[in-house]
Amino acid sequence: MSSSPNQPASAIPFSALVLTVLLPFACGYFMSYFFRAVNAVVAPNLVAEIGLSASELGLLTAAYLFAFAVFQLPLGVLLDHHGPRKVQAVLLCCAAAGAALFGLAESAHTLALARALIGLGFAGGLMAGFKAVVLWVPEERRALASACVMSFGGLGILVATVPTELAVQAYGWRAVFFGLAGVTVAVAAFIFFIVPERPRGGSAQTLSEQLGGVVQVFKTPVFWRLVPIVAITAGSHIGVQTLWAGPWFRDVAGFDRDGVALYLGIAAVAFLAGTLSTGMIADWFGRRGVDGLTVMATILSFYIGAQILIMLEVTSFTAVIWIVFGMTGQSSVLAYPWLSSYFGAALSGRANTALNLLMFGMAFAVQSAIGSVIDIYPLTEDGGYDPRGYQMAFAIMISLEVLAFIWFFAKKPKLPGQTAR
Repeated sequence: MSSSPNQPASAIPFSALVLTVLLPFACGYFMSYFFRAVNAVVAPNLVAEIGLSASELGLLTAAYLFAFAVFQLPLGVLLDHHGPRKVQAVLLCCAAAGAALFGLAESAHTLALARALIGLGFAGGLMAGFKAVVLWVPEERRALASACVMSFGGLGILVATVPTELAVQAYGWRAVFFGLAGVTVAVAAFIFFIVPERPRGGSAQTLSEQLGGVVQVFKTPVFWRLVPIVAITAGSHIGVQTLWAGPWFRDVAGFDRDGVALYLGIAAVAFLAGTLSTGMIADWFGRRGVDGLTVMATILSFYIGAQILIMLEVTSFTAVIWIVFGMTGQSSVLAYPWLSSYFGAALSGRANTALNLLMFGMAFAVQSAIGSVIDIYPLTEDGGYDPRGYQMAFAIMISLEVLAFIWFFAKKPKLPGQTAR
């Protein structure tokens, strides 16, 4: 990058930021979401070869989310203290080790351990990118920049569908995971050697002061006003799209394995389009005085509507419903740049990872709980899961989301000095 690290972010062309800052971290998030979603495709192989129940499949897949969530608070301290470049490069090497272990696994316990190691390695997948956005991108463009990074997650989901299915059929799921380990190391090197360092400013904080910042975030009422709507909506979306959407397409919509992969791909394209358009919409409205949280809540209302139709098993418009589901389910990403503005650059890493902790904790709970709910009902004659299990799971999620909306609008958060809009 030709610009000096001390040069003001506003003086650096956005195109240069895209190539040397946003793109490397976006590649990391691409891999993060790919690994998050890949079990939706390889699940039949794992069930057939290892002999997993629905509960075991849900639990081992959610092990990624558990480790991911547990590491969020120390991640925030590391990002604010060491910067996103070094932290993300080291963590991706951990994820690569987990991918290699997954390819070697012969039991459910080893698979779960490998998934947890992968989750730990990708714990900074999005938060490192968000921290880089705070450090390098002018505040008025952060919603768009954050959405650009996040949109690569949609590409990750897309590659984790039909292309991965074809690779698994050609080479086997173990070989695919060994290859993914190598790709992950390459992305770590890309970030470490391409992304420039940017001085974070201010005097170095002690560990006690760093942890005090975490406490400050958790003691802020505005933070807790945001937590339910973000954690429950985004967590439910992750829990479904990265695992249970595939079985739903098989057991409720009646698709064969190729059809499941195709519809997972459609949902992934919708996710990609949705995250990009969410950032653009927020950017457009933001320049006209409408805050990002209002845009977020409006889009999430469509997400709840799509879930209601899924719960009712409306299969006549399956593609349309799941396109809406995919496009709108992660619009709570708009809360992250809003939180960065509220807490300031010095606390942005800890604020965003604190929110991420609760969101991925919810995703872990949803993904594992859906398996437990499905196991309440007996298997169907053809060995599939009973559609009533999916209905019950979606009914519970929708109820929680409606309560979260009520809590959010009871006292909608505002930035300091912001008036109602």
